[in-house]
Amino acid sequence: MEALIESNLPLKRFKRGKVRDIYDLDDKLLIVSTDRISAFDSVLPNGIPRKGEALNRLSAFWFNQTEKIIPNHMIDVIDQRSMLVRKAEPIKIEFIVRGYLYGSAFRKYKQGKKISGIELPEGLKKAEKLPSSILTPTTKAEQGHDVEINRKQVARKIGNELTDEIEEACFKIYEKASRKALKNGILIADTKFEFGLCEGDLIQIDETLTPDSSRFWPLGKYELGKDQYSFDKQYLRDYLDNIGWNKEPPAPNLPDEVIAQTSKRYKECYERLTGKNL
Repeated sequence: MEALIESNLPLKRFKRGKVRDIYDLDDKLLIVSTDRISAFDSVLPNGIPRKGEALNRLSAFWFNQTEKIIPNHMIDVIDQRSMLVRKAEPIKIEFIVRGYLYGSAFRKYKQGKKISGIELPEGLKKAEKLPSSILTPTTKAEQGHDVEINRKQVARKIGNELTDEIEEACFKIYEKASRKALKNGILIADTKFEFGLCEGDLIQIDETLTPDSSRFWPLGKYELGKDQYSFDKQYLRDYLDNIGWNKEPPAPNLPDEVIAQTSKRYKECYERLTGKNL
């Protein structure tokens, strides 16, 4: 099956992101999830078949699950890979909830550094469940790499009240989604949320709890202290690490096997989390 690298609808283009093509419909936006994939803040030259469909439908699934915690921008799912949403003024910070110690957080921990100003207990192992979930915000860079910031820096940018509201929403969404995923045999190690203001009200925007914004680990393969099998981009990141890419553009071409295995993970992730076929 071919991958959709780029959409070209006869509509006013609002923005082309790393993965999504966004069209302007006056007070609304049409978001088309393509099969583009990014890693280490670079878009790869190859697309991943079915990826956009999995992202779009999984975001819709979670938006419906969590709308009572905080409203979101979704109006309707137009087709397998397209969503009609409300316009919002984005808060240019990414909010990452971590329930397990892994990835960049584990690397900083091993160096004895705090993570977003948070000091963790000694003696934790790789991929260990944290005593309690932590929030580790980052800047949202248009180009280049995002930069980790702490809670005080967030509050200086957006104010204490909004920071508190976002923090509460992040933990509640993560806890609800984690319980739901665990019933289906999946651990949510960490996940990224984005928010915006719509007519003065805080809402969730962009995507939510997808393999692009989260680490999903199958419970049956979880091993403390080890690298984890993931239904997300970690497989791709590991491949790029192993070939020695310096993480600067241009990104390398992907072999067919890596494309096929990545596509398989997105499909299986959607089906296991939702109980529906893609």
